[in-house]
Amino acid sequence: MKTIKSLVIVITLFLLTGFNVLAQDGNSILTKMDDVMYSAKDVSGKTEIVLIDKNGKQKTREANVIQKGNDKRIFRFTAPSSQAGISVLSLPNDVMYLYMPAFGKERRISSSVKNTNFAGTDFSYDDMESIPYSEKYTPTLINTEEDVFILELKPKSPKSAYSKLIVKVHKTIYHPTYMGYYDRGNKKIKEANYKFIQIGKYWNAEEIEMTDLKKNHKTIMLMSDVIYDAGLSDDEFTVRKLKQ
Repeated sequence: MKTIKSLVIVITLFLLTGFNVLAQDGNSILTKMDDVMYSAKDVSGKTEIVLIDKNGKQKTREANVIQKGNDKRIFRFTAPSSQAGISVLSLPNDVMYLYMPAFGKERRISSSVKNTNFAGTDFSYDDMESIPYSEKYTPTLINTEEDVFILELKPKSPKSAYSKLIVKVHKTIYHPTYMGYYDRGNKKIKEANYKFIQIGKYWNAEEIEMTDLKKNHKTIMLMSDVIYDAGLSDDEFTVRKLKQ
């Protein structure tokens, strides 16, 4: 009987240790992914947005993006004329503003609205936030493949529209290659595929393809003319600048 009890204790300790190692590895991997995505002091560039419906019909939009650190970003449409000027400002402490030129004033985006799609794309306002993933999610390493780690991310906020994200992280470079988004019913509703290129010492998400699996609709974001560490001022990330 003592031998059985001792064996049970050993197995339990082994399992608990294993789980702790997996959790620690998950945290380490996600932190490294954040470092890859947010390591620059600042970044600016142009984005081409291609919307593709279930019939293959395409619409193209253009935007400018500027970002400082890991918590300040402005995304501003520049074309077509019907979309030009529509902008989103992401700031620290879960603060976001939307500016619509047709109304002539900014509007703070409440947490309840962040789960809706942004300007007809397949990205939600929540997806557009400039916040490291390690601040929004609790990671667990659930598997590995030849080139990637596979993480399960559980949202820290109970207000999140997602029950979890499944993320594939490149083993060498630590950028994401894939993200699957699951609703509260644990059904996969969206997925994103990433292509990164190296620009100087940084890895840039040159292409992000987001697919809404319910609507069979796709948004492709292509980034170009990327400039890193230009010394952007905090003054560029204000509501006043958002409206200019």
